[in-house]
Parts: sequence; structure tokens; C-alpha cells
Amino acid sequence: MTAADMMHTPIPLLADPDWPQVGAIAIGECGERLVPTSLMPRPVLTFPAYARQGVAGAHQECYVREDVGRRLLQAARSLPDGLHLVVLDGWRPWRVQQQLFDAYQDTLRRHHPDLSAERLLALTREFVSLPSTHPARPSPHLTGGAVDVTLCSHDGVWLDMGTPFDATVPASHTAYYESTVDSDSQADAAVFRQRRRILYHAMRAAGFTNLPSEWWHFDCGDQLWAWYAGQPQARYGPAPLTGCVPLVPMEIADHA
Repeated sequence: MTAADMMHTPIPLLADPDWPQVGAIAIGECGERLVPTSLMPRPVLTFPAYARQGVAGAHQECYVREDVGRRLLQAARSLPDGLHLVVLDGWRPWRVQQQLFDAYQDTLRRHHPDLSAERLLALTREFVSLPSTHPARPSPHLTGGAVDVTLCSHDGVWLDMGTPFDATVPASHTAYYESTVDSDSQADAAVFRQRRRILYHAMRAAGFTNLPSEWWHFDCGDQLWAWYAGQPQARYGPAPLTGCVPLVPMEIADHA
């Protein structure tokens, strides 16, 4: 797909995932390792958003499965000249997932105290997946197959995509700007729509699927990917970080 095609091809409006059915998809773990995205060449850049925000337990690195890393580089290299792909998060510890889930659910509960437990859970899951280490239904980010990304210019300035990363608002839905918007904001909406199209189509062409409620969230190999790609099974279950990187600095032998 050319740069012009990316900018002019609309983003399809997809339904939200049916989470019980997503969790029922079989996982045929392929055993790929996690790899750090900071070692990838441009045009892939890394900004570990949760660590920079001070979220307890978040790593100062973004990790993804090996094939996911290759596909990120493919997507980045297909971007129009002058654009780079920024990786904001990949593999996510269960502890971090639990914090994000609890924080958003508490916010919803404070603003909507009359919500039933079922409705509260559904609204929370619109933007934050249920924390799970279960081998048959893990949280997407725990697999190393889910990745959060955005775009930046050649000099490292992030592009305005219409909402910040992780904003829990209707405008965060990937196809939000494909529909009619207020006439006073049409010019801005056209820019956001074009940028989201570029990101979406570059990632899709590289084999990723998108979570419709989050323009930044893409999957490859996990159950959410299998659901939207119509695959009979996922390739990635929960991924351990242990063994992928040194846990302590390497010792230097004293040869004196």
C-alpha cells in the first residue's frame, strides 16, 4: 500500500471484541522469545510510557515477541518519508495490568456510583483488559503479542493523533474521525483521520490487528489477534521475561 493509499483508505468500523469468545480461542504456544525494541534500528523508536509515568513495576524497556519485532520494523519502514514508529508499550507485567485496571475502574465507580457490577466491568474493559495470568486466557500484553504505538516526525516530535495515548474517551476509538464531526473542528479532524489511517494501514499491512477502542493498540499472535484475523488459534500465551535479559549486571572476571 502506497503512502497515498494509506492516507485515503478509510479505517473500517469494527465491533468491540466478545471477550468470553476471545478467551476461548486455543493457544498453540510457539516459544518465541521476548526481544527489546530499543535495540531495533530506525525508523522504530522506543518510549516506555508507563515507566516514564512512574507506574510501579513498569520496565524501562519495551519487549515484544521476535516475530512481532520484525513486523514492527516492516510497518515502520512502510511509513511515508519523515515519519517514525514509536513503541510505547509491549509485554506488560501482570502487576502493571492490575494497577491500570483498578485505577480506571475506581475512576468509573466514583463518577458512576449506580453502575451495576456487570456494567462497570464492561465499561472498564473498553479501555483496559482484565488482568489475567491464566495460561488459557492471558491478558493480551502479558503475551508479548500486544503493542502500543504512535507516530513521530523525523526529529522526534510526536504527532497529535486526536487524543493522547491511553485516553479513555470516545475519540480514542480508532475510526472515530471517519464519521462526521462538528463543523468547527473539521480541519483538525481531517489531520487526525489521515494520521490514524497511516498508522492503522501500516500496521495492518505488517500483519497486525487493531483493538477498535484504542487507535494505539495492535496485536499479532495473541488471542485478540486471532479473534479479529479469523485465525483458529493464537501463537502466544503468557510470556516470561526471565531468561530474555540479564537480571543482574554481568560480572567481569579479574585476570590480574
